[in-house]
Amino acid sequence: MITAAPYTTDVSGPRHDRLTQHPTPGPYNSLFPWPEAKHPLRVMVNYVVILVCRISPSLRLKNWLLSRLGVTVGDGVAWGLESTPDVFWPELITVEDHAIIGYDATLLCHEFLQAEYRTGEVVVGERAMIGAGAIVLPGVEIGAGAQVAANSLVADDVPPETTVAGVPAEPLGSDEASTERS
Repeated sequence: MITAAPYTTDVSGPRHDRLTQHPTPGPYNSLFPWPEAKHPLRVMVNYVVILVCRISPSLRLKNWLLSRLGVTVGDGVAWGLESTPDVFWPELITVEDHAIIGYDATLLCHEFLQAEYRTGEVVVGERAMIGAGAIVLPGVEIGAGAQVAANSLVADDVPPETTVAGVPAEPLGSDEASTERS
């Protein structure tokens, strides 16, 4: 395991404030010594279980298997085919009741950078929806009833009952505002 204490840099913002930063000294980038951050056997088991979940059509099986890896899975959660929770730190994911994780969506709880890696929880609120192909970065909280459009990159928190889209994902304007511009 990496023994260096977490530290902070000048990165700021709600998401970044919730990340734990781990320095990785040495001549290589932070991905090179990953086995010191997480035991390779644990990552291999996580990968195999997540691979089964990605191809299984059974929502009950997916929820049960993912909860065995440490994902907090609420009642009635639906994981689309090919959706991928974080392979290194699945225990940092919480998906609340009746949320939907769309086809090929990815929930990341880590980011490997040059001189450090960062970890952070991802929380998907009750009845929230993550669209197909969307990517959620570590430290992000998606509020209850929020919607993330397909193929969006969620780099900031999404307030409850808000729809976001794009790269990076930003709130969509209301229908009234769109009508007034036409």
